[in-house]
Amino acid sequence: MHQAKISFYSTKILASNTSRQLFSITNSLLGKVKSSPLPSSIPLSELPQRFSDFFHSKVISIRCNLDSTTVTPPSVPDQPFCGTVWGAFQSVSEDEVKKILTQSTIKTCELDPLPTSFLTHCLDDLLPHLTSIINDSLHSGLFPSAFKSAIVKPLLKKTTLNPEILKNYRPVSNLSFLSKILEKVVLRQLSNHLLTNNLFYSHQSAYRAGHSTETALLKIVNDLLSALDEDKVSLLSLLDLSAAFDTIDHSILLSRLSYSFGISDTVLAWFTSYLTDRTQTISVNGSKSLPAPLHYGVPQGSVLGPILFVLYTQPLSKIIQHHSLYHHSFSDDNQLYISANLAQLQEIIRTSQSCISDVQAWMHNNKLQLNPDKTEMILITSKHNQKSLSLPFSVDLNGTSIHLSS
Repeated sequence: MHQAKISFYSTKILASNTSRQLFSITNSLLGKVKSSPLPSSIPLSELPQRFSDFFHSKVISIRCNLDSTTVTPPSVPDQPFCGTVWGAFQSVSEDEVKKILTQSTIKTCELDPLPTSFLTHCLDDLLPHLTSIINDSLHSGLFPSAFKSAIVKPLLKKTTLNPEILKNYRPVSNLSFLSKILEKVVLRQLSNHLLTNNLFYSHQSAYRAGHSTETALLKIVNDLLSALDEDKVSLLSLLDLSAAFDTIDHSILLSRLSYSFGISDTVLAWFTSYLTDRTQTISVNGSKSLPAPLHYGVPQGSVLGPILFVLYTQPLSKIIQHHSLYHHSFSDDNQLYISANLAQLQEIIRTSQSCISDVQAWMHNNKLQLNPDKTEMILITSKHNQKSLSLPFSVDLNGTSIHLSS
Protein backbone atom coordinates (compact mmCIF):
# COMPACT_ATOMS: atom_id res chain seq x y z
CA MET A 1 0.00 0.00 0.00
CA HIS A 2 2.89 2.36 0.76
CA GLN A 3 4.37 1.79 -2.70
CA ALA A 4 0.94 2.19 -4.32
CA LYS A 5 0.50 5.54 -2.56
CA ILE A 6 3.93 6.73 -3.71
CA SER A 7 3.12 5.68 -7.27
CA PHE A 8 -0.32 7.34 -7.17
CA TYR A 9 0.93 10.74 -5.97
CA SER A 10 4.03 10.65 -8.18
CA THR A 11 1.79 10.17 -11.21
CA LYS A 12 -0.50 13.04 -10.10
CA ILE A 13 2.45 15.40 -9.56
CA LEU A 14 3.98 14.57 -12.95
CA ALA A 15 0.59 15.04 -14.64
CA SER A 16 -0.05 18.46 -13.04
CA ASN A 17 0.46 21.12 -15.72
CA THR A 18 -0.32 24.24 -13.66
CA SER A 19 1.07 25.64 -10.43
CA ARG A 20 -2.47 25.61 -8.98
CA GLN A 21 -2.77 21.85 -9.47
CA LEU A 22 0.68 21.28 -7.98
CA PHE A 23 -0.08 23.39 -4.90
CA SER A 24 -3.41 21.59 -4.47
CA ILE A 25 -1.68 18.18 -4.44
CA THR A 26 1.06 19.44 -2.11
CA ASN A 27 -1.44 20.96 0.35
CA SER A 28 -3.39 17.70 0.35
CA LEU A 29 -0.24 15.73 1.21
CA LEU A 30 0.68 18.19 3.98
CA GLY A 31 -2.83 18.09 5.45
CA LYS A 32 -3.50 21.76 4.64
CA VAL A 33 -7.21 21.42 3.98
CA LYS A 34 -9.06 24.73 3.62
CA SER A 35 -11.82 25.15 6.16
CA SER A 36 -14.80 27.37 5.43
CA PRO A 37 -16.35 28.47 8.75
CA LEU A 38 -19.75 30.13 8.82
CA PRO A 39 -21.39 32.53 11.30
CA SER A 40 -22.76 30.49 14.21
CA SER A 41 -24.96 33.29 15.55
CA ILE A 42 -27.36 33.15 12.55
CA PRO A 43 -29.68 30.13 12.02
CA LEU A 44 -28.59 28.07 9.04
CA SER A 45 -32.01 28.40 7.38
CA GLU A 46 -31.68 32.23 7.44
CA LEU A 47 -28.02 32.40 6.49
CA PRO A 48 -28.30 32.34 2.64
CA GLN A 49 -30.80 35.22 2.55
CA ARG A 50 -28.81 37.23 5.11
CA PHE A 51 -25.68 36.84 2.97
CA SER A 52 -27.65 37.72 -0.18
CA ASP A 53 -29.08 40.87 1.39
CA PHE A 54 -25.66 41.87 2.71
CA PHE A 55 -23.79 41.41 -0.61
CA HIS A 56 -26.56 43.20 -2.52
CA SER A 57 -26.80 46.14 -0.09
CA LYS A 58 -23.01 46.53 0.00
CA VAL A 59 -22.83 47.09 -3.78
CA ILE A 60 -25.89 49.36 -3.78
CA SER A 61 -24.42 51.41 -0.92
CA ILE A 62 -21.10 51.88 -2.73
CA ARG A 63 -22.86 52.87 -5.97
CA CYS A 64 -25.19 55.31 -4.19
CA ASN A 65 -22.24 56.90 -2.44
CA LEU A 66 -20.35 57.26 -5.74
CA ASP A 67 -23.41 58.60 -7.59
CA SER A 68 -24.27 61.15 -4.90
CA THR A 69 -20.97 63.05 -5.06
CA THR A 70 -19.15 64.72 -7.92
CA VAL A 71 -15.36 64.67 -8.26
CA THR A 72 -13.41 66.47 -10.96
CA PRO A 73 -11.63 63.76 -12.97
CA PRO A 74 -8.00 64.12 -14.06
CA SER A 75 -7.64 65.48 -17.60
CA VAL A 76 -6.47 62.22 -19.17
CA PRO A 77 -9.02 61.19 -21.86
CA ASP A 78 -9.52 57.63 -23.11
CA GLN A 79 -7.34 56.73 -26.08
CA PRO A 80 -9.36 56.16 -29.29
CA PHE A 81 -8.91 52.81 -31.05
CA CYS A 82 -6.68 52.71 -34.12
CA GLY A 83 -6.69 49.36 -35.86
CA THR A 84 -8.94 46.68 -37.35
CA VAL A 85 -12.44 46.87 -35.85
CA TRP A 86 -13.79 43.54 -34.51
CA GLY A 87 -17.47 43.25 -35.35
CA ALA A 88 -18.12 39.53 -35.89
CA PHE A 89 -17.06 36.28 -34.25
CA GLN A 90 -15.50 33.45 -36.19
CA SER A 91 -17.32 30.13 -36.15
CA VAL A 92 -15.67 27.43 -34.07
CA SER A 93 -15.19 23.85 -35.18
CA GLU A 94 -15.99 20.72 -33.20
CA ASP A 95 -12.25 20.09 -32.81
CA GLU A 96 -11.74 23.53 -31.20
CA VAL A 97 -14.62 22.98 -28.77
CA LYS A 98 -13.34 19.50 -27.93
CA LYS A 99 -9.85 20.86 -27.24
CA ILE A 100 -11.20 23.54 -24.90
CA LEU A 101 -13.41 20.99 -23.13
CA THR A 102 -10.64 18.45 -22.61
CA GLN A 103 -8.26 21.14 -21.31
CA SER A 104 -10.82 22.49 -18.82
CA THR A 105 -10.96 21.53 -15.15
CA ILE A 106 -13.72 18.99 -14.62
CA LYS A 107 -16.01 20.72 -12.12
CA THR A 108 -19.76 20.37 -11.73
CA CYS A 109 -21.97 23.25 -10.61
CA GLU A 110 -25.45 22.93 -9.08
CA LEU A 111 -26.74 24.63 -12.24
CA ASP A 112 -25.42 21.92 -14.58
CA PRO A 113 -28.15 19.62 -15.96
CA LEU A 114 -25.80 16.61 -15.73
CA PRO A 115 -22.45 15.87 -14.07
CA THR A 116 -19.50 17.25 -16.04
CA SER A 117 -17.71 13.89 -15.86
CA PHE A 118 -20.72 12.30 -17.62
CA LEU A 119 -20.68 15.03 -20.28
CA THR A 120 -17.01 14.41 -21.05
CA HIS A 121 -17.64 10.65 -21.11
CA CYS A 122 -20.34 11.16 -23.79
CA LEU A 123 -18.48 13.95 -25.54
CA ASP A 124 -18.36 12.40 -29.00
CA ASP A 125 -22.16 12.14 -29.09
CA LEU A 126 -22.82 15.58 -27.55
CA LEU A 127 -20.08 17.53 -29.32
CA PRO A 128 -22.07 18.48 -32.49
CA HIS A 129 -24.90 19.86 -30.34
CA LEU A 130 -22.57 21.79 -28.00
CA THR A 131 -20.75 23.31 -30.99
CA SER A 132 -24.08 24.31 -32.53
CA ILE A 133 -25.20 26.04 -29.30
CA ILE A 134 -21.90 27.97 -29.11
CA ASN A 135 -21.97 29.07 -32.76
CA ASP A 136 -25.64 30.10 -32.52
CA SER A 137 -24.72 32.33 -29.56
CA LEU A 138 -21.74 33.88 -31.38
CA HIS A 139 -23.61 34.63 -34.60
CA SER A 140 -26.80 35.92 -32.97
CA GLY A 141 -24.96 38.20 -30.52
CA LEU A 142 -26.92 36.69 -27.62
CA PHE A 143 -25.59 35.05 -24.46
CA PRO A 144 -28.10 32.33 -23.45
CA SER A 145 -30.32 33.40 -20.55
CA ALA A 146 -29.91 29.93 -19.00
CA PHE A 147 -26.21 30.76 -18.52
CA LYS A 148 -26.81 34.05 -16.69
CA SER A 149 -27.44 32.56 -13.24
CA ALA A 150 -24.73 32.03 -10.65
CA ILE A 151 -24.63 29.99 -7.45
CA VAL A 152 -22.61 31.96 -4.89
CA LYS A 153 -20.91 30.50 -1.85
CA PRO A 154 -19.58 32.86 0.83
CA LEU A 155 -15.90 32.38 1.64
CA LEU A 156 -14.03 33.89 4.58
CA LYS A 157 -11.41 36.28 3.15
CA LYS A 158 -8.73 35.23 5.65
CA THR A 159 -8.71 32.48 8.26
CA THR A 160 -7.64 35.04 10.88
CA LEU A 161 -10.82 37.13 10.44
CA ASN A 162 -13.87 36.85 12.69
CA PRO A 163 -16.34 34.45 10.99
CA GLU A 164 -19.30 36.09 12.78
CA ILE A 165 -18.96 39.34 10.77
CA LEU A 166 -20.54 39.16 7.30
CA LYS A 167 -18.24 41.80 5.78
CA ASN A 168 -15.32 39.40 6.32
CA TYR A 169 -16.74 37.14 3.58
CA ARG A 170 -16.45 37.44 -0.17
CA PRO A 171 -18.86 35.97 -2.72
CA VAL A 172 -17.43 33.17 -4.86
CA SER A 173 -19.54 32.46 -7.95
CA ASN A 174 -20.06 29.02 -9.45
CA LEU A 175 -21.26 29.04 -13.04
CA SER A 176 -22.50 26.26 -15.29
CA PHE A 177 -19.76 24.30 -17.05
CA LEU A 178 -21.04 24.97 -20.58
CA SER A 179 -21.32 28.73 -19.95
CA LYS A 180 -17.61 28.78 -19.11
CA ILE A 181 -16.78 26.82 -22.26
CA LEU A 182 -18.64 29.45 -24.31
CA GLU A 183 -16.73 32.19 -22.45
CA LYS A 184 -13.42 30.46 -23.20
CA VAL A 185 -14.27 30.42 -26.90
CA VAL A 186 -14.94 34.18 -26.76
CA LEU A 187 -11.81 34.78 -24.64
CA ARG A 188 -9.62 33.16 -27.31
CA GLN A 189 -10.98 35.45 -30.01
CA LEU A 190 -10.87 38.51 -27.72
CA SER A 191 -7.24 37.81 -26.77
CA ASN A 192 -6.33 37.38 -30.44
CA HIS A 193 -7.94 40.77 -31.24
CA LEU A 194 -6.08 42.46 -28.36
CA LEU A 195 -2.73 40.90 -29.32
CA THR A 196 -3.14 41.63 -33.05
CA ASN A 197 -3.81 45.31 -32.32
CA ASN A 198 -1.24 45.54 -29.50
CA LEU A 199 -3.90 46.55 -26.96
CA PHE A 200 -2.58 44.68 -23.93
CA TYR A 201 -0.92 47.09 -21.50
CA SER A 202 2.68 46.03 -20.84
CA HIS A 203 2.51 46.52 -17.06
CA GLN A 204 -0.58 44.35 -16.52
CA SER A 205 0.41 40.81 -15.51
CA ALA A 206 -2.79 38.84 -15.83
CA TYR A 207 -4.78 36.70 -18.24
CA ARG A 208 -2.15 36.25 -20.95
CA ALA A 209 0.68 33.82 -21.51
CA GLY A 210 3.99 34.61 -19.83
CA HIS A 211 2.50 37.24 -17.48
CA SER A 212 1.83 35.74 -14.06
CA THR A 213 2.01 36.69 -10.39
CA GLU A 214 5.61 35.47 -10.53
CA THR A 215 6.66 37.79 -13.35
CA ALA A 216 4.86 40.71 -11.66
CA LEU A 217 6.72 40.05 -8.41
CA LEU A 218 10.06 39.71 -10.19
CA LYS A 219 9.58 43.01 -12.01
CA ILE A 220 8.73 45.02 -8.88
CA VAL A 221 11.41 43.44 -6.67
CA ASN A 222 14.03 43.94 -9.39
CA ASP A 223 13.17 47.65 -9.71
CA LEU A 224 13.27 48.16 -5.92
CA LEU A 225 16.61 46.34 -5.56
CA SER A 226 18.06 48.34 -8.47
CA ALA A 227 17.07 51.55 -6.66
CA LEU A 228 18.77 50.30 -3.48
CA ASP A 229 21.94 49.62 -5.48
CA GLU A 230 21.88 53.30 -6.47
CA ASP A 231 21.49 54.30 -2.79
CA LYS A 232 17.93 55.55 -3.36
CA VAL A 233 14.81 55.35 -1.24
CA SER A 234 11.59 53.97 -2.75
CA LEU A 235 7.99 54.57 -1.71
CA LEU A 236 5.73 51.64 -2.65
CA SER A 237 1.96 52.18 -2.59
CA LEU A 238 -0.42 49.21 -2.59
CA LEU A 239 -3.94 50.23 -3.60
CA ASP A 240 -7.03 48.40 -2.41
CA LEU A 241 -10.51 48.55 -3.99
CA SER A 242 -13.85 47.85 -2.31
CA ALA A 243 -15.86 45.17 -4.18
CA ALA A 244 -13.84 45.98 -7.31
CA PHE A 245 -15.52 43.55 -9.73
CA ASP A 246 -19.03 44.22 -8.40
CA THR A 247 -19.45 47.96 -9.01
CA ILE A 248 -18.34 48.24 -12.65
CA ASP A 249 -20.75 50.32 -14.70
CA HIS A 250 -21.98 48.39 -17.76
CA SER A 251 -22.58 51.44 -19.95
CA ILE A 252 -19.06 52.76 -19.27
CA LEU A 253 -17.55 49.33 -19.95
CA LEU A 254 -19.41 48.83 -23.23
CA SER A 255 -18.57 52.37 -24.35
CA ARG A 256 -14.87 51.75 -23.58
CA LEU A 257 -14.88 48.41 -25.42
CA SER A 258 -16.23 50.22 -28.47
CA TYR A 259 -14.21 53.47 -28.32
CA SER A 260 -10.83 52.24 -27.05
CA PHE A 261 -10.75 48.59 -28.11
CA GLY A 262 -12.55 48.54 -31.49
CA ILE A 263 -15.35 46.13 -30.54
CA SER A 264 -18.57 46.69 -32.51
CA ASP A 265 -21.70 45.23 -34.11
CA THR A 266 -22.45 41.58 -33.24
CA VAL A 267 -19.50 41.24 -30.85
CA LEU A 268 -20.55 44.33 -28.88
CA ALA A 269 -24.15 43.07 -28.84
CA TRP A 270 -22.91 39.74 -27.44
CA PHE A 271 -21.01 41.46 -24.60
CA THR A 272 -24.09 43.61 -23.90
CA SER A 273 -26.18 40.45 -23.63
CA TYR A 274 -23.49 38.78 -21.50
CA LEU A 275 -23.55 41.58 -18.90
CA THR A 276 -27.29 42.22 -18.61
CA ASP A 277 -30.12 40.40 -16.78
CA ARG A 278 -27.81 38.31 -14.61
CA THR A 279 -28.83 36.90 -11.21
CA GLN A 280 -27.10 35.22 -8.30
CA THR A 281 -28.37 32.84 -5.62
CA ILE A 282 -26.53 32.30 -2.34
CA SER A 283 -26.09 28.64 -1.38
CA VAL A 284 -25.02 27.55 2.11
CA ASN A 285 -25.00 23.85 3.04
CA GLY A 286 -27.89 23.07 0.71
CA SER A 287 -30.05 26.07 1.71
CA LYS A 288 -30.56 28.80 -0.90
CA SER A 289 -31.59 32.44 -1.01
CA LEU A 290 -33.98 34.02 -3.48
CA PRO A 291 -32.30 35.00 -6.79
CA ALA A 292 -30.94 38.56 -6.64
CA PRO A 293 -30.55 40.71 -9.78
CA LEU A 294 -27.08 42.01 -10.67
CA HIS A 295 -27.34 45.51 -12.12
CA TYR A 296 -23.61 46.24 -11.95
CA GLY A 297 -20.28 44.50 -12.17
CA VAL A 298 -18.77 41.55 -14.00
CA PRO A 299 -19.43 38.03 -12.70
CA GLN A 300 -16.75 36.76 -10.32
CA GLY A 301 -15.73 33.20 -11.01
CA SER A 302 -16.34 33.75 -14.71
CA VAL A 303 -13.78 33.42 -17.50
CA LEU A 304 -14.34 36.86 -19.07
CA GLY A 305 -14.96 38.89 -15.90
CA PRO A 306 -11.29 39.44 -14.97
CA ILE A 307 -10.11 40.49 -18.44
CA LEU A 308 -13.10 42.83 -18.81
CA PHE A 309 -12.04 44.44 -15.51
CA VAL A 310 -8.51 44.87 -16.88
CA LEU A 311 -9.81 46.59 -20.03
CA TYR A 312 -12.16 48.75 -17.95
CA THR A 313 -9.30 50.08 -15.79
CA GLN A 314 -6.64 50.40 -18.50
CA PRO A 315 -6.85 54.27 -18.60
CA LEU A 316 -5.36 54.30 -15.09
CA SER A 317 -1.93 53.63 -16.58
CA LYS A 318 -1.92 57.01 -18.35
CA ILE A 319 -2.73 58.81 -15.09
CA ILE A 320 0.08 57.06 -13.22
CA GLN A 321 2.57 57.70 -16.04
CA HIS A 322 1.55 61.38 -16.01
CA HIS A 323 2.92 61.59 -12.45
CA SER A 324 6.15 59.78 -13.46
CA LEU A 325 5.55 56.84 -11.12
CA TYR A 326 6.43 53.26 -11.95
CA HIS A 327 3.59 50.81 -11.55
CA HIS A 328 2.52 47.25 -12.05
CA SER A 329 -0.90 45.63 -11.87
CA PHE A 330 -2.35 42.18 -11.50
CA SER A 331 -6.09 42.28 -12.12
CA ASP A 332 -7.43 44.66 -9.43
CA ASP A 333 -4.16 44.82 -7.44
CA ASN A 334 -2.20 47.98 -8.24
CA GLN A 335 1.34 48.70 -7.06
CA LEU A 336 2.74 52.22 -7.53
CA TYR A 337 6.34 53.04 -6.68
CA ILE A 338 8.78 55.89 -7.06
CA SER A 339 12.48 56.14 -6.19
CA ALA A 340 14.76 59.12 -5.49
CA ASN A 341 17.70 60.26 -3.43
CA LEU A 342 17.20 60.53 0.32
CA ALA A 343 17.12 64.33 0.13
CA GLN A 344 14.06 64.12 -2.15
CA LEU A 345 11.98 61.97 0.22
CA GLN A 346 9.35 64.61 0.93
CA GLU A 347 9.06 65.30 -2.80
CA ILE A 348 8.32 61.66 -3.68
CA ILE A 349 5.77 61.51 -0.84
CA ARG A 350 3.98 64.55 -2.32
CA THR A 351 4.16 63.06 -5.83
CA SER A 352 2.67 59.77 -4.60
CA GLN A 353 -0.09 61.63 -2.76
CA SER A 354 -0.96 63.63 -5.87
CA CYS A 355 -0.96 60.52 -8.09
CA ILE A 356 -3.14 58.46 -5.75
CA SER A 357 -5.51 61.41 -5.42
CA ASP A 358 -5.93 61.52 -9.22
CA VAL A 359 -6.32 57.72 -9.33
CA GLN A 360 -9.02 57.98 -6.68
CA ALA A 361 -10.82 60.72 -8.67
CA TRP A 362 -10.72 58.63 -11.87
CA MET A 363 -12.02 55.59 -10.00
CA HIS A 364 -14.82 57.64 -8.46
CA ASN A 365 -16.00 58.82 -11.88
CA ASN A 366 -15.79 55.25 -13.19
CA LYS A 367 -17.82 53.84 -10.27
CA LEU A 368 -14.93 52.17 -8.47
CA GLN A 369 -14.19 52.86 -4.81
CA LEU A 370 -10.62 53.10 -3.58
CA ASN A 371 -10.44 51.92 0.01
CA PRO A 372 -8.00 54.22 1.89
CA ASP A 373 -8.33 52.14 5.08
CA LYS A 374 -6.73 49.13 3.37
CA THR A 375 -4.38 51.05 1.05
CA GLU A 376 -0.82 50.66 2.29
CA MET A 377 2.52 52.39 1.77
CA ILE A 378 5.97 50.99 2.44
CA LEU A 379 9.22 52.96 2.48
CA ILE A 380 12.09 50.82 1.22
CA THR A 381 15.67 51.88 1.83
CA SER A 382 19.01 50.61 3.05
CA LYS A 383 19.84 50.15 6.75
CA HIS A 384 22.42 52.91 6.37
CA ASN A 385 19.81 55.42 5.16
CA GLN A 386 17.29 54.39 7.79
CA LYS A 387 19.43 56.03 10.44
CA SER A 388 19.14 59.39 8.66
CA LEU A 389 15.35 59.28 8.23
CA SER A 390 12.81 61.19 10.24
CA LEU A 391 9.83 59.24 8.97
CA PRO A 392 6.34 60.75 8.86
CA PHE A 393 3.91 58.62 10.89
CA SER A 394 1.38 58.68 8.08
CA VAL A 395 0.62 60.03 4.63
CA ASP A 396 -2.57 62.05 4.13
CA LEU A 397 -4.89 60.95 1.31
CA ASN A 398 -7.89 63.24 0.92
CA GLY A 399 -8.38 63.44 4.68
CA THR A 400 -7.56 59.79 5.41
CA SER A 401 -4.24 58.94 7.04
CA ILE A 402 -2.35 56.03 5.47
CA HIS A 403 0.17 54.70 7.94
CA LEU A 404 3.52 53.55 6.61
CA SER A 405 3.78 49.79 6.92
CA SER A 406 6.82 48.11 8.42
